[in-house]
Amino acid sequence: MKIIEQLLHSFVGGEVFTAFDTETTGLSSKYEKIIEIGAVKFDKNGIIDTYSVLINPEKVISSNITSITGITNQMVSDCKIFSEIAPSFLNFINETKLVAHNAKFDIGFVNAELEKTPYNNLRKSQCNAVDTVKVAQKVFPELGCYKLQELAKHFNIKVDAAHRAYDDARVCMELFVLCMKKAASKIGTSVLF
Repeated sequence: MKIIEQLLHSFVGGEVFTAFDTETTGLSSKYEKIIEIGAVKFDKNGIIDTYSVLINPEKVISSNITSITGITNQMVSDCKIFSEIAPSFLNFINETKLVAHNAKFDIGFVNAELEKTPYNNLRKSQCNAVDTVKVAQKVFPELGCYKLQELAKHFNIKVDAAHRAYDDARVCMELFVLCMKKAASKIGTSVLF
């Protein structure tokens, strides 16, 4: 619980967090590409700003990925490629603590994409994130399933568009805040948020 206590201290202390999510053309960051990034910047007082962008992956999006995400080749055909959106995304997350559900996946894709851009040295060494899967497992050890949509259902977190990056990032943020509230009650801390 020490890591959870540190997170709670940061959150209550007013640190700014950014929950983010990616949608991709597949599961391997070595061969696949990001097609959407969604992010929600927040602190203990609520949402500060939001970010959502479709990205042209410069490769075909399979029908399987389209059926999961709803993102089609036509939707991204006129969009910017990752290297063109990288500055705005890096600026958005600058000086915030990143939060993601199954963070290793999203961080792996962001780092793989950054390595192919002139911006690879700006954030790569700092590009790690709080993983809400691990946080939820520590705070709610009694739950059997830690998939984002299952947790949203369990905790009555509204889902508007599952497997779209912005909505998944918002759900991730709400899950994180819920975990912080539960951690505060477990630790016995009086928290004003």
